[in-house]
Amino acid sequence: MNKKRILIISYSFSSQTRNLLNGLIEGLEQSGADVFWEQLTPESELRFPIGSISATFLMMVLTFLRKRYPVQSVNSRCFDQWDLIILAGPTWSYNPSGPVLSLLDRDGKKLFRDKVVLPFISCRGYWRVHYFGLRRLLRGCGAKVVAPIVFSHPTPEPWRTIGVFLKLAGKVPEAGSSWFHRFYPKYGHSREQVADSRRVGFELGENIMAGNSLDRPLFPTPVRSGGDDDL
Repeated sequence: MNKKRILIISYSFSSQTRNLLNGLIEGLEQSGADVFWEQLTPESELRFPIGSISATFLMMVLTFLRKRYPVQSVNSRCFDQWDLIILAGPTWSYNPSGPVLSLLDRDGKKLFRDKVVLPFISCRGYWRVHYFGLRRLLRGCGAKVVAPIVFSHPTPEPWRTIGVFLKLAGKVPEAGSSWFHRFYPKYGHSREQVADSRRVGFELGENIMAGNSLDRPLFPTPVRSGGDDDL
């Protein structure tokens, strides 16, 4: 059986997407797929945490307006032929992240034309606007877009939105024994979700290696794991 070649292009602001992709890639490689991972690097550093409530609020407004954050040139291998491209990143104020939008503006048609592209989304839970907007942009580049893989933070609302905002602002809402800690014990994705991403990677890789179509979703959306609190 010929090895299938998979390109992953990703941006991770707070390491949450990166953690999930580590699991996904392990599963893909266990299935026998050949994986190349390109991590986008902004031309100007984007600091995590942002550091203050006012700066966090400003960034949320700018990202809601789809502000672009230019990225450095990608490896020339990204322009090779691939059986599947996974475009991965977090949701920023309902949208794809600024670095991903910048990549699409600059290299989208050259990278994605006539390619099969699977969006991989890390989010608090509000992924649909992100996905539909990304799908529209990718189709405009000539890509064939298949059903996404989505992981949402497992903490229930409203605590996860409050917790993410405080974390971005430089606070540590999950620390200590405060009343808030009872509702927000951990920032981001759970260990169970990383393990689930590994399983998803293996199943996805097996389907690709077998030549199966990705026209129908292979997994629930969002992927659910980590207990009853998952959303």
